[in-house]
Amino acid sequence: MTVRNITRTLSALLIISTLFFAGCSQSPPPIEKTEPVDPVKEQPEGSRFIKLTDAEACTVSQTLTIGKQGMQSWMDFAPALERSAYYVSKKPQSKLALNKYGLKVSWKTLATSIERLQMLLPKLDKNPELLAQHFTFYRIDADPLFTGYYEPALIASLTRKPGYAYPLYGKPSDLLTLNLGDIHPRWKGQRAQYRIDSGKAVPYFDRKAIDMKGALESRNLEIAWAKDPLDIFFLQIQGSGRLILEDGSTKHILYAGKNGRPYVSLGRVMRDKGLLPKDGISMQAIRKYFDENPEDTYKLLATNPSYVFFRLADSGPYGSMGQPLTPRVSLATDPSFIPLGSMFLFDVPMPEKDEKGAFRYGDHLKGLGLAQDTGGAIKKHHLDFFSGYGEDATWIAGHMNTKGAVWLLLPK
Repeated sequence: MTVRNITRTLSALLIISTLFFAGCSQSPPPIEKTEPVDPVKEQPEGSRFIKLTDAEACTVSQTLTIGKQGMQSWMDFAPALERSAYYVSKKPQSKLALNKYGLKVSWKTLATSIERLQMLLPKLDKNPELLAQHFTFYRIDADPLFTGYYEPALIASLTRKPGYAYPLYGKPSDLLTLNLGDIHPRWKGQRAQYRIDSGKAVPYFDRKAIDMKGALESRNLEIAWAKDPLDIFFLQIQGSGRLILEDGSTKHILYAGKNGRPYVSLGRVMRDKGLLPKDGISMQAIRKYFDENPEDTYKLLATNPSYVFFRLADSGPYGSMGQPLTPRVSLATDPSFIPLGSMFLFDVPMPEKDEKGAFRYGDHLKGLGLAQDTGGAIKKHHLDFFSGYGEDATWIAGHMNTKGAVWLLLPK
């Protein structure tokens, strides 16, 4: 082969390789109405937000499986994204939404992220790599823990009657809240719940005082009555749910407040007592134990002093943003690590049943997540996946407890 032919062959190969990799390497085309965003500082050594290269980000974007989120098209994300946009737009745009590990992000940057994705949605079905072209991916380098929550259903009555003996309480008027940031700036964002007793501020009643000693009886705080105290306990952990009434109608029951006591995991308590196997903690296993040992119910439930109060509503469930949650899209996060309104991609193995109906982790869900809720037990690199309503959602939430991956999306 002559030198000229070799040159032509190499040129042809270069053109082919350029076309092949163009989807991940070309410069992003302009997007209408894109506004300047705040600069994001480069990460210091030892940071837990790791900036991906464009090639790495492209690989992540091309492996997304939005069908596993119950979506047929990227356009199906529009309603949930609009709810995040509304929340973020109400925040002080020049203030920081995130200041962690050297990464500083303003509310304006988050607003721009959402706006940019909204304009990209119509193009992403054919070109998911556009995400890598228009966003910088920051991986949380901490193997985030994923748990699940759902919208539970309780068989209940709005009045007390035989078979419905366990009360669901509305928020008491003597449950007071103090913004600790008003006392000292070091406690900014922290709150304390209390009541006044003999002129002194004291912690509010704990679960033992309420459920075992009747601290709230005869105060007309009951808004509904359930058949099973364990149903109420799980409802308090989830934060909201649906009441299935005797006539077949439903009523949403939503979070109204909490007593401020620390949350203690019942599953971990039972595991430490040897009542559950170390590798078998699940909502289903807990319920099975109480079905077989009903005499232990209140004694064990009281190990979690945290108590949640509710209100009735015609719609729901709502997250901490005050907006409806979207199954398999909305997640609860710690706002100091992943602010409410943030967008991120995530990769987590999904619980499923094998041929014999036994639990196992199966295929991964690789999708777009929106930080739209918080939770008392959701701290640091812990995310709670909202699986929705129904038997499948209940089963997934009851078994999800595994490590995954998260990439925060910030606009280029």
